[in-house]
Amino acid sequence: MAASTLTERVRSIPAVVWLLAGALFSLAVVTLLVWLITGAGLMRLIGSLRGGGTFIQASQPTVVRQIQQLQRLETVRYTMDKIISGERDSVYLPKFLVSDRLLLVVHGEVIGGVDLSKLQPRDVSVRGRTVTVHLPSPEILVTRVDNAKTRVYSRDTGLFSSPDPNLESEVREEAEHQLQQAAEQDGILKTAGENARSALTTILTGLGFERVEFS
Repeated sequence: MAASTLTERVRSIPAVVWLLAGALFSLAVVTLLVWLITGAGLMRLIGSLRGGGTFIQASQPTVVRQIQQLQRLETVRYTMDKIISGERDSVYLPKFLVSDRLLLVVHGEVIGGVDLSKLQPRDVSVRGRTVTVHLPSPEILVTRVDNAKTRVYSRDTGLFSSPDPNLESEVREEAEHQLQQAAEQDGILKTAGENARSALTTILTGLGFERVEFS
């Protein structure tokens, strides 16, 4: 009796419902085919199966423009303290009579990097998913003395001398020179070049390249 009732209920479903369900199924199949045929869906499907994303081809002019927009790429910063001395004396009189001696405790910084505005189109080569870049040479971009943290440690003048107003300025200029020289001896240019290549590798792989080479 129960089986007979179930059969009657199934038979009582209107035919239009079955037609509607078939139409929806057909529409879903057509939509899937269109999605695959157009290429967008196919690329996403292949990318997901391979475990990677869709490759976007970046042209050589685009790569050059993206790099040049970085301008002066600061990649390393050195901060240091030095004691710099300056002196005025006389070749004819002893120092205790005529002299001016200054000791300056200098705090400064030196910034190294690469000026990417110098990059030329011939410095970039694109071959499929490989890009080769010839970078400009690393250089010292900034050398400066921090006046707020720099102070006169001592100043001595002779019995017949007064402080030279230009001596401190000259000592500060010498300090910048010595700061830059110390940074160069410590390998700031090598570090600046290595950091610039690392930063550009990250940027260029973000554009879709799988291999970034530097010449």
